Amino acid sequence: MANWSDPWATAARTTNVGAREAAYDAGLRSYMLSVYNYMASGVLLTGVVALLFANSPYMSMLFTPQGRPSGLGWIVMLAPLGVVMWLSFGINRITETTAKALFWAYAVLMGLSLSTVLLVYTGASVAQTFFASAAAFGALSLYGYTTKKDLSGFGSFLIMGVIGIMVAMLINMFLRSTGLDLAISILGVLLFAGLTAYDTQKIKSMYFAVGGTAFAGKSVVMGALQLYLDFINMFMFLLRFMGDRR
Repeated sequence: MANWSDPWATAARTTNVGAREAAYDAGLRSYMLSVYNYMASGVLLTGVVALLFANSPYMSMLFTPQGRPSGLGWIVMLAPLGVVMWLSFGINRITETTAKALFWAYAVLMGLSLSTVLLVYTGASVAQTFFASAAAFGALSLYGYTTKKDLSGFGSFLIMGVIGIMVAMLINMFLRSTGLDLAISILGVLLFAGLTAYDTQKIKSMYFAVGGTAFAGKSVVMGALQLYLDFINMFMFLLRFMGDRR
């Protein structure tokens, strides 16, 4: 009799576990959908601002006809870095509303900075590269979301690779080597492709810690920012060797 279990109690426990898992899955889907919505809206806002500003008379305030930044242009180009640092290091102190406002401000500043892309490359090649980047991003992010393989081990390697790419780009500003520039572009695409899958899995895992807490809203913003950066960087590196210059 000691080993006897009430079938009704067993069924109730199974039902409770199933209900908790269903609630967790629903919460996770809602969380990830919010991340993707913010990320996609940020990319759209950046594109609209870049298109409008590139065709406005105010373009000369920030950039020369050759696409070189003026003093004010340098401020606008460096401002997104300041916003990212503000979000990254101050996310625990700022409110969710402030975090969202900073995200939209970042998207606008990036649109101003990237407006020169439409002056350097043809509109057709920019559109072609954008859709290629979007398709690749979608496939890689889906892989990161669905794979059972732990991608955390690739994080340090990918981040070190990005640092290496940045150093190589600085060096090539003086060398002006077309071969090195092509290698940087190809490696940049590969690195941010890997980061797209890695960051998606990391954002998905983050929900376990923040789901149902007051920090969830700010976590959505930070997740959207990470994926936004992955997409924009993959697009820019892909454009470097796929884009047709004017």
